[in-house]
Amino acid sequence: MTKMRIAVLVSGGGTNLEALLNAQEAGQLPHGEIVLVCASSEGVYALERARNHGVPAVAVARKAMSQSAFETELNIKLAAYRVDVIVLAGFLSILSAEFVSRWQGRILNVHPSLIPAFCGKGMYGLHVHEAALQRGVKITGATVHLVNEIPDGGEILLQKAVEVLPSDTPETLQRRVMEQAEWVLLPQAAEMLCRNLAEENR
Repeated sequence: MTKMRIAVLVSGGGTNLEALLNAQEAGQLPHGEIVLVCASSEGVYALERARNHGVPAVAVARKAMSQSAFETELNIKLAAYRVDVIVLAGFLSILSAEFVSRWQGRILNVHPSLIPAFCGKGMYGLHVHEAALQRGVKITGATVHLVNEIPDGGEILLQKAVEVLPSDTPETLQRRVMEQAEWVLLPQAAEMLCRNLAEENR
């Protein structure tokens, strides 16, 4: 069976990466294989997580270079590992429309809300959960989508709702959304995309 080669792009601790790696080791990614983890800065814990699972881990320091140079270096790394699919797992660097078009239909992103709610400029990480609590919503969740040129745009693949509790803080809500939605959906969506691409390549 053909396996799609996956690169996971990260910017921080890598909890979503850990969910993907655990899913792979549990046999839940039969059509995909994580062959590279690439961080947008040196020293983030996600790189250590990858190495703990025996996956090659590299950094392309975004702050040290222009957008063009950053994306050129990123593409060099992706080509070196013959990557088929990119999963953005807490990756905070913006990718250009040119980069996205080159990988059209092959980039997955997870967002910690039910798109179209609480997405767009400035809506990432804890900011999303702060906004949800300020709005007073009773239900939030997470979305995995294919990326297009519009941030948080593209085809929605999977969504999962999570209850907001009266006692929630942004931190407790973030944790529950990760545990109940992001860590469940991201491996499912990665397998779905890899399976579809593998079938197209047969």
